[in-house]
Amino acid sequence: MSDVIEEKIKKYRTAPFDARFPNTNQTRNCFQNYLDFHRCNKALSAKDQDTAPCEWYQRVYKSLCLMSWVQKWDEQIETGNFAGKI
Repeated sequence: MSDVIEEKIKKYRTAPFDARFPNTNQTRNCFQNYLDFHRCNKALSAKDQDTAPCEWYQRVYKSLCLMSWVQKWDEQIETGNFAGKI
C-alpha cells in the first residue's frame, strides 16, 4: 500500500466532508460508504490483491452509521436479502 494512503489512515479521526452529501443528514453517506467498502473488498479479493485500502471506507461508515444498521445490513448480506448492489 502506498505511503500516502497509510498516512491518511493513521491520521483518520472522523469522516471527512464529501461534496456528494452536503446536507446535515449523513444517512446516504453512511450507506454509500458501507456499499463502497464491500465493493472494494469484493473487487480486490477477486484479483487476489491486498484489501487494506478498503479500510478507509470501513472507518468512514463506522463513524457515520449506527451500529444497529450495520448489524442489520450484515445479517441481510448473509441471508441474501440485502437491498444494495455489491
